[in-house]
Amino acid sequence: MRVLTLLLLVATATAASDLDWWKTALIYQIYPRSFKDSNADGIGDLNGITEKLPYLAETGVDAIWLSPIYKSPMYDFGYDITDYRQIQDEYGTMADFDKLLNVSKSLGIRVILDFVPNHTGNESEWFNKSIAREAPYTDYYVWADGISATAENGTAYTKPPSNWVSNFRKSAWEFHEGRGQYYLHQFVIGQPDLNYRSNNVQAAMKDVLRFWLDKGVSGFRVDAVNKLYEANPAQYEGVYPDEPLSGIAGLVPDDYEYLLHVYTENLPETYDVVYDWRDVLDEYITTQGEYKIMMTEAYADLQLMIKYYGTKTRNGSIPFNFSFLGEITKNSTAWEIKTVIDKWMTYMPSGKVANWVNGNHDQSRMANRQGEDRVDAMNMLALILPGVAITYQGEEIGMTDGYVSWNDTKDPQACNTEDPINYYKKSRDPNRTPYHWDSSANAGFSNTTNATWLPVADNYRTLNLAAQMANQKSHYHFYKDVVTNRKTPAIEEGDLDTKALSESLLVVTRLLPGEAGMLGVVNLAAETQTVDLTSLKLLPADLEVVASGVDCTLEKGATLTKSSISVSGHCALLLRSGVVSYSAAHAHRLAYHFIILALACTKISAFI
Repeated sequence: MRVLTLLLLVATATAASDLDWWKTALIYQIYPRSFKDSNADGIGDLNGITEKLPYLAETGVDAIWLSPIYKSPMYDFGYDITDYRQIQDEYGTMADFDKLLNVSKSLGIRVILDFVPNHTGNESEWFNKSIAREAPYTDYYVWADGISATAENGTAYTKPPSNWVSNFRKSAWEFHEGRGQYYLHQFVIGQPDLNYRSNNVQAAMKDVLRFWLDKGVSGFRVDAVNKLYEANPAQYEGVYPDEPLSGIAGLVPDDYEYLLHVYTENLPETYDVVYDWRDVLDEYITTQGEYKIMMTEAYADLQLMIKYYGTKTRNGSIPFNFSFLGEITKNSTAWEIKTVIDKWMTYMPSGKVANWVNGNHDQSRMANRQGEDRVDAMNMLALILPGVAITYQGEEIGMTDGYVSWNDTKDPQACNTEDPINYYKKSRDPNRTPYHWDSSANAGFSNTTNATWLPVADNYRTLNLAAQMANQKSHYHFYKDVVTNRKTPAIEEGDLDTKALSESLLVVTRLLPGEAGMLGVVNLAAETQTVDLTSLKLLPADLEVVASGVDCTLEKGATLTKSSISVSGHCALLLRSGVVSYSAAHAHRLAYHFIILALACTKISAFI
């Protein structure tokens, strides 16, 4: 009987874990092309990822997110998809993917795929059938007739349906001789936009989700979700309306920023599509016993992003929180960083899950944006704040952008500038250079005797994983130590408090009654500062260093008191306290509620 009871308890705990795993998940983004090459062709692949899964498991990663691995001509390196149900040849086979999935699960790592719903590639079967007006594909894409115009010399010509500009510069419309119409492409010419006003398209994309869910993936990252809808011509006398000018100085009509994109992004219909996808994922909670995560990418105003969470009646996605990318720089103060953190937590609807993103394949690397002396600080913040943490490959060791010459540039966003001098301002190649595994040729990424698909960054001989694993005082070991403590009850469930003690001192506490408290301390200044934390009444007096950044003089295992903590310049420390007492926490919460009640009464009496 006892054995049966124990088994039931274990099964119940496992089931709860499978349903709640996502709420505190550490998700590691892999850009497959640059992670690990297993067959010496200079390009990363699925078997290379599988080879390195033990490293990710040892580090404490809960899930991996794979940038697109689908069949593609690679105009935009996988974001131009020919077939959503096939693996790109240079990455491997479906059997290779199945192996990766099985090995991942055996190591306790879940697999999340990149879902690219806004567009396909122009070589896809769908697009070719749409060109031929073959049902039901006729309206799968956004097609439109050109507009008759007359040049100044009196010559008649046809111009695109509107002035819309591609994210990658120049007109977002391309004429197709075979169909005799223009098609919309918000990105490269080879990425025709799908038409979400077609019920057939919506059904087809749900089937794509089901295909991979049936294989056992644990969810999706959704690409460019706020681009799904464009203005409906039926509401504008049958035409696509021109977008207004932005008025930004120094731009030309071919530049994306030349226009305000009021008709091509953030349309309200988008949210219902996301909620519908959430319904599809929820079908699998009961059949597979696992919550399926969905995270949506939208570079938009915070109020618009928050809507992706859902409504009172419908569940949605976790909208990527890009505030660390866009609102924090290497010059940001502790006050400003606190404000950024508090802003998201304030706007996020009650009961939803936060997330923190330090980098991705589209942004300059964290070490370049935030400064190499803030790598530990930013990694720690993402890992100890409530909710999901996303790490882009290489951030755990503080990789920097690599130099990629104009001749070696592959990114269409940079190539489309047609500017061999200033191309780097638009290029995403520097943050996509191969991972630094060790100091051997090609940084251990590839055994190719030819060039790797992008050149390896010059600093790989000293900045690499093997060197950092051998050195206890390294970004990697600090990262791993923080990840280990991320699994504690205080960080998984505890209350959050952020304090900027000065312009350069930031303190983040996670406290849970009956459990050891966790405390992150960041010194942004170059000089040593002494921190007095006696104002944190709930925090027990005795503290222990459980993770010490590369610039810290206090070492892991050191004990101290909260009244006097010496924090060296550019140091990030994670401290553990004694158990937070129930009585103190209860008294603090009562005091807090009395203050809120008093303020409310004051407002009411003033109103009366």
